[in-house]
This record gives sequence, structure tokens and C-alpha cells, in this order.
Amino acid sequence: MEQVPVTIAAVTLAAHSNDTATLEAAFNGDDPHVRAIALSSLHKSAALTTRHIALALSDPERLVRHRLARIAAHDSRVDLLRLLSDDDFAVAETAAWALGERDAVSDAEMQALIMSATAHAHPLVRESCVAALGSLGDERGLPAILNACNDKPAVRRRAVISLAPFDSPEVTAALRVALADRDWQVRQAAEDLLAAAGLSDSETGGDEP
Repeated sequence: MEQVPVTIAAVTLAAHSNDTATLEAAFNGDDPHVRAIALSSLHKSAALTTRHIALALSDPERLVRHRLARIAAHDSRVDLLRLLSDDDFAVAETAAWALGERDAVSDAEMQALIMSATAHAHPLVRESCVAALGSLGDERGLPAILNACNDKPAVRRRAVISLAPFDSPEVTAALRVALADRDWQVRQAAEDLLAAAGLSDSETGGDEP
């Protein structure tokens, strides 16, 4: 007998009742939306196994891999190095965010964040990596954050904010340079951080947007 596909509604009901059999069937189905919801539900039900994780890592649909990247912020079994190098920028961006949410990252993960913060082709991924480095507050990530202060406006904004955990002459110098940035949000972030450090500077410079 042909198996009847599990609907999104059925997955939602199964999640509320911890019906892992239905969630398992949904995860093994053909609909990527259903698989993604089932993946989240298995995680919330504490029924997510290494098998599910392995299958989601190699799922051909970005939707499922993206959902796994979000789960990875709270599940260290997920290989975020692999997701950070995903061909889909949204998956890589979320993987970077997840690394920033973890209590600790490995040396390899830190180096991957640094590399992607400086060299990834998509600015959203660079921005997310810079944010993660700021969240982690590891001194090894500081050069990449400082480098990002010269990136596109959105990345520069995030870079300035990510300097908050650090305290050094080069950080202060970067913030003072940012006071003259062409983007007003970059200038404002720099001004706020300098003021918080008792180093307020009234000069903002730059052109209004």
C-alpha cells in the first residue's frame, strides 16, 4: 500500500502530542517544508537523533539545512563547520549566527568564522560571522572585526557593534575613525560605544545619508 504523505497540520498536531512515529514519517517524506517542521519538532520533543542530523546535513533542500542550522545553536552534535561552508548563503549565515549562540566553539570553528568574516563572497554571511565573533568575544576574532570596519555599510555597522567586548588602543582608534563614516548608523554606534567607555567625541564627520 502506498504511504499517505504527512501534512503540515498532522506534523503540528504530532509535535504537541509527542507523536514521534508521525514525526518520523514526516521527516522521511518528500515535502521539504514538512521535513523541516518535523526536524524542529523532533528536536523540541528531545527525539532528534544523530541519524536525523546526518540526513538533514545532506538534505538536497536548503530549507531543511537552514532549519538544522537554527537547531544547531542549541545542539552541539550538529556540524556547523559544514553548514558554514554551505553553498546557500542563508544556510551559511544562520550557521554563523548559531556559532555565536553557543557557549564555546572549537579552534576550527573559530578559524572558519574568521575566514568567512573576511573572505566570504556574500556580505550577509560576512556580517553574521562578524556578529558571532563579537558575541564570542574571543581576542582571536578581533583582527577580522577590525577588518570588517572597512566593509559594506551593513557589515561596518555590525563590526562597530561587535567591538564592544574588546578594549585596546586599536579598538578605540577604529571607533574614532568610524565617527567619520559616511553611514550615520555606523557613526552613531561608534559614538555610543565611545561614550559608554567614557571616551565621548563630539565629532561625527561624514556626509548625511
